Amino acid sequence: MSTASDRPVIGFVGLGHMGGAMAARLLGAGYEVHGTSRTRARAEELIAAGLRWVDGADQLAKTADVLITSIPDDAALQLVADSITPALSGGQVWIDMSTVSPQASREVADRVLAAGAEFLDAPVSGSVPQVRAGTLTIMVGGDETAYHRVEAVLGELGRPTYIGGNGQGLALKLGINISLAVQVLAMAEGLLLAERSGVDRELALRVMTASPIGSPMLQAREPLLLDLPDEAWFDIRLMQKDLVLALETGRTLAVPLPTATSADEILTLARALGYERRDIAGVFEVLQRLSRH
Repeated sequence: MSTASDRPVIGFVGLGHMGGAMAARLLGAGYEVHGTSRTRARAEELIAAGLRWVDGADQLAKTADVLITSIPDDAALQLVADSITPALSGGQVWIDMSTVSPQASREVADRVLAAGAEFLDAPVSGSVPQVRAGTLTIMVGGDETAYHRVEAVLGELGRPTYIGGNGQGLALKLGINISLAVQVLAMAEGLLLAERSGVDRELALRVMTASPIGSPMLQAREPLLLDLPDEAWFDIRLMQKDLVLALETGRTLAVPLPTATSADEILTLARALGYERRDIAGVFEVLQRLSRH
């Protein structure tokens, strides 16, 4: 399967915003990339850029040394596993870059290991701009030897770090995403408080993001808080999905997550108000609407 340059052939399942951007970056780095997704239409630009389209994840597993998946949830992961696992052979590595529950990921890992291949959970922190810049934070769980085999591939997408056994990369990712949601919500609360006190919104936001609370994530979202775009970097629906996974994991481990609970309540309201597909920066507009009532 490997190319003449000894670089592994990459098989990519899931070519949405994040998956498509990752596949494009690997193509740009010179990898041979085969791919499939629910609809071919969304992959036409990638096909034009050199991606080799394959009909079905099972066929992809027969042509690739390294499989990468970027899919939305536990149910989708199980469906893809049903397709991929029977077609796996010894020596292959499957890297799942989705954010799913650690439990579901470990269940799939057991199936993949039984088939003679390796499975790594490698969720990412970052959005499409970070994919394009190759600066994703990548947290990897699974066999450490398998991780080192694919470290160079992951290094094209960002900064990978080996965390521990299967599921541990995901546990850390869920912890990070609690902070992501809470930081955006806290910034929106503070910004609205300043604005309603008579402070210019743009000025307030500039000072806030330049202060000690101005994390790189909040600094990057500054323009989105000023003018919410139609296309989300990370939408409220997916943010809440990750918070729910964190809350479920917290209940399993008897870990209290009070700020995650509060953020989850606001995201539920945001979705009821029609912000499901808008960027998480949209919580500022949600708070504005609440304040009018």
